[in-house]
Amino acid sequence: MDAITLGNHTYRHREVWPYLEEERRIVRPYNFLPTQPGRGTTIVESGGVTLGVVNLSGMVYLQAAAPPLVAIDAALKEVARADLILVDMHAEVTSEKVALGWHLDGKVTAVVGTHTHVPTADARVLPGGTAYITDVGMTGARGGVIGMKKEQSIAVMRTHMPMRYEPSEVDPWLMGVFVETEGGRATAIRQLLRSGSGSSA
Repeated sequence: MDAITLGNHTYRHREVWPYLEEERRIVRPYNFLPTQPGRGTTIVESGGVTLGVVNLSGMVYLQAAAPPLVAIDAALKEVARADLILVDMHAEVTSEKVALGWHLDGKVTAVVGTHTHVPTADARVLPGGTAYITDVGMTGARGGVIGMKKEQSIAVMRTHMPMRYEPSEVDPWLMGVFVETEGGRATAIRQLLRSGSGSSA
């Protein structure tokens, strides 16, 4: 049961555009233009359980064709037959993510935020049975600046001159969440924060 959600860098590499049309397990934000390559929902299966995955983009500081809290209605129809539904809200500002969580409480299994690379401390199950977290964090180096070499990020911020960023390899971490479910609703959500050395936080 594997699926990959994307975000604002979806179309950075032109050579993957055809692959987005072919591979159903990779989803880009549903509220992009329908003419843009790829799709915004998928359903995957494992052990007889199906998971509907919806990817959305925020509007503030990002480019999306439609407001996520409007586009979600059509997206949910595409995954309505799934046993569980996960919504990835890829957004810059916390207000859009929190609003979507409350809007979907009781309608989906989980709403998880992505994009800002830094895990938030608000993982919880909302009253209607939807697991929620504003940002799951990143899988990358905490010894950098949101995964990039810190020296490069600092230089750009100090000089206001462009520079090609390279991934940092200092202090790599795996970040995410585990969601426990029963009858399509979440019963628990807990964070996964584990360093490359094997320790966890």
